[in-house]
Amino acid sequence: MANMAQAIRLALHYGEKHLNVKDIFGQDVGAPLGGVFTATQGLSTTWNTPLDERGIIGMATGIAMTGERCVAEIQFCDYIFNTIDLLKIIGNTKWAVNGQVDFPLVVMTPVGAGIRGSMYHSHSLDAWASRLPGWKIVMPSNPLDAYGLMLSAIEDPNPVLYLKPKALMRVKGKDLIPGEPESEQELKNMIDAPLGDRSQWKAKWPLVQDYRVEIGKAKIVQEGTDLTVVSYGRTLLICEEIAREMKANGRSLEVIDLRSIYPYDWQTIKKSILKTKRVLFVNEDTEVTNFGEHLAYRATQELFYDLYARPKVHAGKQVPGIGLHPNLEEASVPHKHDIQEAILEVLSDVP
Repeated sequence: MANMAQAIRLALHYGEKHLNVKDIFGQDVGAPLGGVFTATQGLSTTWNTPLDERGIIGMATGIAMTGERCVAEIQFCDYIFNTIDLLKIIGNTKWAVNGQVDFPLVVMTPVGAGIRGSMYHSHSLDAWASRLPGWKIVMPSNPLDAYGLMLSAIEDPNPVLYLKPKALMRVKGKDLIPGEPESEQELKNMIDAPLGDRSQWKAKWPLVQDYRVEIGKAKIVQEGTDLTVVSYGRTLLICEEIAREMKANGRSLEVIDLRSIYPYDWQTIKKSILKTKRVLFVNEDTEVTNFGEHLAYRATQELFYDLYARPKVHAGKQVPGIGLHPNLEEASVPHKHDIQEAILEVLSDVP
């Protein structure tokens, strides 16, 4: 099974061959590295830029405004903040021209903790991203969704911010991407560059097929009746694991993978909350002005009289940065024991 970095690479290759992607660029995106997480290795339209986030976004803007499809990468989301004004302008543009000009731009960037990246490589961006009107925001939690969301993002006429969880880039999927060889070693031999000299290496791409994950459509990854847990990205996998363990002890959790932060699938969330009467929102961005707070607010406003317990948000701590030591990172972002405690708290809340 492909890991997430390989899945994104396969999707970008499909985009080059079938969806008219002509430029994939960013710092170290081209040869020989192929991206800091190797998600652009071996592709035919990649090229390297200077270490200049504003230049990368500016170039992507110009390409997209001509109607050409491109994918630009900011190497870590921690360094995207000096482009916020440009991202705001991009989000405004299609509205400003009354929809007369499409903006087929994908900006992808790795997000979150989990790689011991310390202060400058552990930032989350989902809450910030949700405040960029005019953008669609997606975050996959598994390789198959990473593939399907990338193809949908490439073909979307609106700008799409594609958030890649850093901690999941090497996590293998449970499902084959259509056209992916069944042997993990065969896939690796085909598309993973060797160590050392890569000057003569070329990828041998499998005949991957079209597969889409609709932007704005959530997925119920485990059905349940006692509590709705809504998450995405890295924390989604932790929530799934807890739900499986609690099921063995007679507690039934319904776990929803949001997949799209905006537009988000409120109808799926609402239907689930009406069934379970309790809800917990989990993500690793900081707890103040967290995107989960918006979802909890909406659940309270629209479903207050149907709830058995207060909606709860479990998120990262509001700290200036995440330290390098494992104990500091553990104390800063949600981990298994924290999420378990939050779940038990919501389940024990009596109306």
